[in-house]
Amino acid sequence: QVQLVESGGGLVQAGDSLRLSCAASGRTFSSYAMAWFRQALGKEREFVAAITRSGGSTYYADSVKGRFTISTDNAKNTVYLQMNSLKPEDTAVYYCSASRGSAISPDYWGQGTQVTVSS
Repeated sequence: QVQLVESGGGLVQAGDSLRLSCAASGRTFSSYAMAWFRQALGKEREFVAAITRSGGSTYYADSVKGRFTISTDNAKNTVYLQMNSLKPEDTAVYYCSASRGSAISPDYWGQGTQVTVSS
């Protein structure tokens, strides 16, 4: 069992940056592939970024590639999403996830944190 708690969301202007954090507790953090998803109002949840258990590989949705960076700090059991050059279309609730298998098929979800980007 893994518990995930996101933080760091807020209201920013277009072009600003935010860093989301996701603190994990429970089983060994490094046993899971970690990912971020987002869900905008009225839309389906979509994949944003993922990182493998070893941290050696990262994957990004085309819409955020070059602007967002996912990383982990295994000593702190925390995964981060650094978001730069934010756009109004990045507005969504952002969810952290943990997967025993593929990162795009999560086993555990956090409660989400709202990110709002004004134009």
